[in-house]
Amino acid sequence: MRDANRDLTFAGIIVVAAGEAGDAAGSISSEQKTMLDILHLHKIDLVDRVLVVNPGGYIGESTGKEIAYARTNGKPVSFTDPV
Repeated sequence: MRDANRDLTFAGIIVVAAGEAGDAAGSISSEQKTMLDILHLHKIDLVDRVLVVNPGGYIGESTGKEIAYARTNGKPVSFTDPV
């Protein structure tokens, strides 16, 4: 995601990126997870389009929900790798 953020920023595109969370092991509380899920949906509301960074075509459960939300709200969705 950092590479995509950098490349888009240098191309003159304003990037609203997903937040990075968790410690070195990636653990967060269920309350933090719920808050992040809601925050990401609000970020989708702000953008013109969504770019999903999905190395190897992988899409996790939360990202799948965010894609559905974006499409339901008329946001174009594109991917870095084929799905």
